[in-house]
Amino acid sequence: MSGRQEVLRAEPDGAGEPGRRPVDPVADPGELADEARLRPHRLEDFLGQPQLTEHLHIVLEAARRRGQVVDHLLFAGPPGLGKTTMAGIVAAEMGVGFRITSGPALVRSGDLAAILTDLQPGDVLFIDEIHRLPRPVEEVLYPAMEDFQLDILIGKGPTARSIRLDLPPFTLVGATTRIGLLTGPLRDRFGFLGRLDLYDVDSLAGIVLRAAGILGVAIDTGGAWQIASRSRGTPRIANRLLRRVRDFVEVRAEGAITASLAAEGLKVFGVDELGLDKVDRAILDALCVRFSGRPVGLVTLAQCVGEEPDTIEDAYEPFLLQQGLLQRTPRGRVAAPNAYAHLGLDQATADHPGSVPRLW
Repeated sequence: MSGRQEVLRAEPDGAGEPGRRPVDPVADPGELADEARLRPHRLEDFLGQPQLTEHLHIVLEAARRRGQVVDHLLFAGPPGLGKTTMAGIVAAEMGVGFRITSGPALVRSGDLAAILTDLQPGDVLFIDEIHRLPRPVEEVLYPAMEDFQLDILIGKGPTARSIRLDLPPFTLVGATTRIGLLTGPLRDRFGFLGRLDLYDVDSLAGIVLRAAGILGVAIDTGGAWQIASRSRGTPRIANRLLRRVRDFVEVRAEGAITASLAAEGLKVFGVDELGLDKVDRAILDALCVRFSGRPVGLVTLAQCVGEEPDTIEDAYEPFLLQQGLLQRTPRGRVAAPNAYAHLGLDQATADHPGSVPRLW
């Protein structure tokens, strides 16, 4: 079987770690342990996304009352908002097993067939990046999702024949950051589509306070708000920044994390008041200074900042667009007026090459 898969048994009482990912041997074990501990295991512990959690509670409770498996679920949204955590919560709430894999890991249809035939009744199968499933693998899912059956082709050529195997009832949970890349037949087979949006600062502050309590980090409300306001609306980033501020306070200061210490620590790690990092500012600098406000193509911009075009487009541009710092035009990317203000530049001066003061 290609790729890495992992089977977890989600305990009904919320014990265990139903939301954790397969262990990466090159990752920091301490960071992985922290990430696993910070994931909520029950729906009532999930902060933010109130509309989605309400809908999911209804779907799960209805399935419990009928004694049936939960309908297939599709979670869509930017990275780091809790799609994997939501899938783990579904398994924990229903008290069933949890199997994790991803679209790129399922190279052949046999890879998916091996996982499906190993499922127990009621299990949750989570496929991350489901929009990256190869077409032959995706076609195996169609009868499995609709009829809980698996078509297997035996032999080749004129003597080949197809047999159909019965599968135990299961719930497929898919996660995608690019829902537009899902084919219509696959998307239509999900009974529930949940969209995760960026979190507001209050929700993120609550997540930071909860994470600090789990990690044993002393922090006040001001410190939590300071971290939350620079987290780009993303819990994963909020938890990461909390750990870095914790490190800063342990080395450079002492006591609880306050608003001033959080701001100082995040400045040391290159995170400004809008949550922009070094690459974000390099993108804005290229648009405002190097190209003097002229439109820039994506490939050219990526080469200027030393990143891949797909990384710029998927990881950095969305937040810059949401903050009104960057604009897309038919001719290329252009810095918005707010970008000049954020960098401390005068737009009229910056638009003339050779006369721009570098202020940061």
